[in-house]
Amino acid sequence: MKGTPAMSYLLHIDSSALGAASVSRQVALSFRDQWQGPVVHRDLAANPVPHLNAAGVTARDTDPARHTPEQAKAAAVQDELIEEFLGAGAYLFTVPMYNLSMPSVFKAWLDQIIIVDRTLNLSGPAPTAGRPAVLISARGGGYGPGTPKHGLDFVVPTLEAVLGQLLGLTVTTVIPELTMAPHAPALASLLPLHKASMDAAHEQARHLATTFATTRAA
Repeated sequence: MKGTPAMSYLLHIDSSALGAASVSRQVALSFRDQWQGPVVHRDLAANPVPHLNAAGVTARDTDPARHTPEQAKAAAVQDELIEEFLGAGAYLFTVPMYNLSMPSVFKAWLDQIIIVDRTLNLSGPAPTAGRPAVLISARGGGYGPGTPKHGLDFVVPTLEAVLGQLLGLTVTTVIPELTMAPHAPALASLLPLHKASMDAAHEQARHLATTFATTRAA
């Protein structure tokens, strides 16, 4: 894998607030069950990172020797997250749809790690260019072509652009959908489609984990 550290780990970033009940997390477990190698797991729902503030922004362009206490604290958070991000050789992101977008905890994590000349290169490939990533994004309804909500998915297109174009990751997306069908009587007719989507998502996750492992060993 181009740009991948020879000895590294899978960085798994969780963001669903539902814990074990989360469909995104359940599909991620299918990936993890097949993954062979070390894993660093960060659960943003259980331990959210701070939202980016003025201290965090200004610390980036200020000599560390002149940091205020607030800037030093903010810079320490960014340094930890960026070191963890850059040290990974592969990535697993579980990011469900919340109100047509991503959970705010995941957006906060992105804002903390995307820094010019550290993870973002404006004149060439990002340091993580070419590293493989799986994005798992469950949603209660269906947002594909032909559905009434087509065009209202602001999770996957946004993250494929941020993770793929800004950070250079090679992103494969897994979308378990219609997760409200077992819980909403009005969606009962969609249960077969939901089950098919879940089965396909788990199988795709297992296959991707095996593929990643084979690539790492090559």
